[in-house]
Amino acid sequence: MTMSDIPAEEHRCPRFDPRRWDGREMTFDKKWFAKEHVTSIFHVPLNFGPVVDKMTRQAKAMDCEAPEFLLLSDEASSFGADVYLAVKKNTPGLSCGTISGKFYTKVFEGPFSNMDRWIGEMKAYVNGKGRGVMRMLFFYPLCPECSKKVGANYTVIFAQVE
Repeated sequence: MTMSDIPAEEHRCPRFDPRRWDGREMTFDKKWFAKEHVTSIFHVPLNFGPVVDKMTRQAKAMDCEAPEFLLLSDEASSFGADVYLAVKKNTPGLSCGTISGKFYTKVFEGPFSNMDRWIGEMKAYVNGKGRGVMRMLFFYPLCPECSKKVGANYTVIFAQVE
């Protein structure tokens, strides 16, 4: 089953086509993002849903939603993560800034317990292109409910390259 097989009223996540994100090279040139912090315990988020809901509601209320949903997570700490929601512009009421750089993306599917392996694969992918990884950001395009409905748990890794 894919997202397109589920009627829109039965899911809340934007439709996700992994082919659009896999093996891409993209450049962000001062791309606007709203930033919030999520509390985690060993990378398991405790308040991810409420934080994202608040950010998306505020961006929508201020007519600052980006044309395409993109929420990146910086998993730099075992006890918290910064999440970045793409927005059209600086959004009143949200902490906003820009991200610039070149990124390679790859889509992975499966349980989060595979994350260490995926990170290794991503590093090998980038190294195979003759580049080094500066940092990795993670895009979880489906909430747990929608992942369950489609029978797939996707993670897109964005590797910022040197």
